[in-house]
Amino acid sequence: MEPSPLSRLDRRIAGCRACPRLVEWREEVARTKRAAFADWTYWGRPVPGFGPPDARLLIVGLAPAAHGGNRTGRMFTGDRSGDVLYRALYDVGLASRPTATHADDGLELYGVRVTSPVHCAPPANKPTPEERDACRPWLVRELHLLRPTLRAALVLGAFGWQAALPAFAEAGWTVPRPRPAFAHGARTTLDAAEGPGLHLFGCFHVSQRNTFTGRLTPGMLRDVLRTAAGAAGLDTA
Repeated sequence: MEPSPLSRLDRRIAGCRACPRLVEWREEVARTKRAAFADWTYWGRPVPGFGPPDARLLIVGLAPAAHGGNRTGRMFTGDRSGDVLYRALYDVGLASRPTATHADDGLELYGVRVTSPVHCAPPANKPTPEERDACRPWLVRELHLLRPTLRAALVLGAFGWQAALPAFAEAGWTVPRPRPAFAHGARTTLDAAEGPGLHLFGCFHVSQRNTFTGRLTPGMLRDVLRTAAGAAGLDTA
C-alpha cells in the first residue's frame, strides 16, 4: 500500500538534522542514556507527530522529552507528562489505552493527533527561538495535510501557543490581531479564507511542574479535552 502523505512527512521529519545543537544533544542523550533505561536502544532522532491522518483534533505540545519521546520515538511516550495526557485521553474515550510505554504498545488515538512545534528533545527542555523557527515548516506542512478534517486544536503551554500561532497563519487560518493571549481555558476561533475555521484552545502543559503542584489537575485536563473534542465534532465519554 502506498504510504500516505502524512506518513511520508513523518519519515522526512525523523531524518532532519537542521539544528546542530539539538542534533548533538539528542544523540548524546541516546548514547549515554539514563540508568533506568540502560537496556534501551534510544530513538535519538526527531520525533514525528502521532495519530490518524484524518484527525479532527490536534494537540500541540512543546518538544519531546530527552528520556521520553527521544527514547521511544513517539510523542509523549515513556515519560510522566505522557502518562498524564494519555490517561486523560483514555478517560474521555479518545485513546484505546491509558498508558503509553513504547511505540509498539498498541496505543491508538481516536480522531486525535499529537504533535509539537519542535521535534527534537532540547537541552533543559528549552529550544531557542531560532530552533523553534527552523522547525516551523514541518508543523505548517502537517497542518496543511490535516486541514481537510481538522476542526480544533488544543495547545499545551505558553511556548506551544506562541510557536503554533504563526504556523496556523502560514497554513491558511487567520490569527486575530492583537494575537490572543495564552491562558488555561483560553478559546478563540481562527477563520479561514477557504474552508472551515479552527477552534483553538489553551491548556496548561502536562509537565510535572504543573501536575505535581496541582496547577493542572486530571479533572481540569479532562474538562478542556472534552470541550475541544466537542468543538471538533468528536464524541467523548
